[in-house]
Amino acid sequence: MTTTASSSRNQELQASGPLIWTAIIGITCLLLFLFQKILWLVVPAMLGLILYYVLFPAVNWLVYRGTSREGAAGFVMLSFLIFLAVWILAVAPWIATHIADWQAVVTRYLDGGLHLLTRSLRRLERSSSMLREAHLAATVSERLQQGSGSLTQHLEPILIGIMAWTPSLLLAPFLAFFFLRDGNRFKAFLGDAVPNAFFERSLYLLHGVDRTLRAYFQGLIKLTVLDTLTLAAGLWMLSIPGPLVLGLICAVLAWIPYVGSILGGLLVVLVAATDFPGDASMAYWAIGLFIVVRLLDDFLYMPLTIGKSLHMHPLITVLMIFVGGAVAGITGLMLVLPLLGVVMVVGETIGAIVTDERLMARHRHARALRRAAASQDLHS
Repeated sequence: MTTTASSSRNQELQASGPLIWTAIIGITCLLLFLFQKILWLVVPAMLGLILYYVLFPAVNWLVYRGTSREGAAGFVMLSFLIFLAVWILAVAPWIATHIADWQAVVTRYLDGGLHLLTRSLRRLERSSSMLREAHLAATVSERLQQGSGSLTQHLEPILIGIMAWTPSLLLAPFLAFFFLRDGNRFKAFLGDAVPNAFFERSLYLLHGVDRTLRAYFQGLIKLTVLDTLTLAAGLWMLSIPGPLVLGLICAVLAWIPYVGSILGGLLVVLVAATDFPGDASMAYWAIGLFIVVRLLDDFLYMPLTIGKSLHMHPLITVLMIFVGGAVAGITGLMLVLPLLGVVMVVGETIGAIVTDERLMARHRHARALRRAAASQDLHS
């Protein structure tokens, strides 16, 4: 059975020639451009899909034990919302006490990072007469201090923009509930609209899209958990405060390819440089920790979670990440891989249908029979 499925997959990949792949890449770029215009809906829908695939095993477990799908979806979603409300109530007092001095906290950590960079550049100056004559440390420190001042001024509108997004994020659990409850009905609705000759292929298409999204988002959650635990363990060994929170923040930032990992590493280096001002080695140990975690991601965690879920060549994956960033910025970096996976499944299936002469002949024959049956009483 596995050999048959694999050979069928290989035949479809062979049918997906340069023209089909050009269309796949072009449609992916067009969708990224359009999605950037409706981020207020795309972001909640993406979070809703992640929540759907996280909660789907629990709903299935209840369905297999005799609960109706509507009842299972309602119970699981209600349990999740209660857990979320309890967590928010527990965290709210801490947020209320720290939100007032957020600007002072940001300035403190930025200053800690600047002092670390200045000390490192001065060490380089002592070992190089050319750098000492260029006054590298003083020049870089002056320019970065000017930049950090403007950065803190821009943080307030960014935070206000994030708060303005909060109401739209409430759509995520709402969408996830209906995905859990009515997902099978939607698949049946789409299947009824497909001509009979293409019915088997349409079932494969729906299964392929669902499999691709499930593999990606569930793999993303597993990767986040592994990164969080690994980073938290390393930060705890380095005695950096708040290891679990910092590990989780960095793991979530890593959802944005390349850029997120750099921001997460920079965040931990700033914390280490500020909380250990007299020990520059702590920041260097933090950099080493991120390099180790990055290597674990590339060679161990990614292959076990996301790596093979999309069945893409690494060259296409890397190129599309850069294309997604160029077309739609940070949004493109986050959405390009799952979107490309879905478009790839749809494009390969349509390509296999169009190039399958037997299927097209069956479809034409069925249309001719329907036309003949519809006009049969008109000739009498």
